[in-house]
Amino acid sequence: MTSERILIVQAERGLLDEYDALATRSYGHPVPAVRQLAGRVDTRVAVRGGKVIAGGLGFLAGQHFGGRPVPTACLGSGCVAPEERGEHLGARMLEERIRPLREQGAVLATVWTALTKHARRMGWQAPVPTATHEVPASALRATFEPGNHRIEHGCSLAGERMRAGLAPDWNGTLTRPAWWNDFLIEHHGAQTYEFTSTAGDTPAGQLTLATTRHPQRGAQLTVHGFWAADPDTTAAMLAFLGRWDSRIPTIRFERTALPPHPLLLHTLPRSTLLTTHAQPPWMLRLLDVEEAIRQRGWPADLDLRIGIEIGTRDGSGQDHYLLEITKGTAQLTPASPADTEVAFTRAQFTLWYAGAFGSTAAALLAGVCGAPEALTALIRATCEREPWLTEHF
Repeated sequence: MTSERILIVQAERGLLDEYDALATRSYGHPVPAVRQLAGRVDTRVAVRGGKVIAGGLGFLAGQHFGGRPVPTACLGSGCVAPEERGEHLGARMLEERIRPLREQGAVLATVWTALTKHARRMGWQAPVPTATHEVPASALRATFEPGNHRIEHGCSLAGERMRAGLAPDWNGTLTRPAWWNDFLIEHHGAQTYEFTSTAGDTPAGQLTLATTRHPQRGAQLTVHGFWAADPDTTAAMLAFLGRWDSRIPTIRFERTALPPHPLLLHTLPRSTLLTTHAQPPWMLRLLDVEEAIRQRGWPADLDLRIGIEIGTRDGSGQDHYLLEITKGTAQLTPASPADTEVAFTRAQFTLWYAGAFGSTAAALLAGVCGAPEALTALIRATCEREPWLTEHF
């Protein structure tokens, strides 16, 4: 270890080559996103003595909460050289990657990470568990009816409008950047199929998948995106996946593909071997609590005034606010500690904001303190939509 100064800068061509090589060494496999997103996103690297020792990507997007897009710093492909770990460089890199995006208006930050313990220490929290699911294609074929849907290969403007119209129904989905579909094709070799009911004239379903060779099973099919506007379209899309059973025995649903409820478990026969693997989650951090509250969506029929306490990010104290929600808008204003009705740690407040507490009992079990009536009203304010991040970066 050397005491030479570390500089964190934007990666230009030569530094990008070094970051690409470092990412491969750090992850243990190539990280194609480093090259594929170059020029589309903000790329930062840490340099010491002319050598890249850490790096990461970031871009600004709207992340839906309460039906409205809130400006969010989306971070991906972060890495620190193995020989440089243990000196808090990763934490410093995160702050420096967030900084330019915060200057552009980000009031939230989100990241997919396996380092959940370290991320929680830095103020991040995972709103929902994530998992991949593998199911026999033959089980899908035997269970779901195709119905009366036209299936077309390709992504249309109407299909994108349908998907964008469904996205605000969940907490966490992104307003996708213009380059997103090109990235899916480059990164996964993704293909899109759209489903339109014969009784309609616009797509009601959009399925994004990729096929790769499998050393034992011939081929692997992975579903990356699954958007359906109604149950009949959902069934038609699952039946379509079942039709691949002649060449692909198992369908894999990536962690971003299915919403966080047991869709398959409710319908597949009991004898079906459905395999679920827990995956590293997406984690959320509130960069500006007051702006995050102001820019979020809220139930239009809710009229609420509650004093709340929120732990500071470093855990050294508490901030006290009056939360007022009326006619679909909300604001936090400073208040006296004596006005507090519900007390959150910073982590608990993040989970509440994301709609992760589906009930008052869940919030109490997580350690939230407060009068039951006030806490029940607060839970109702954010649990109308479930957390689900449908994009992986």
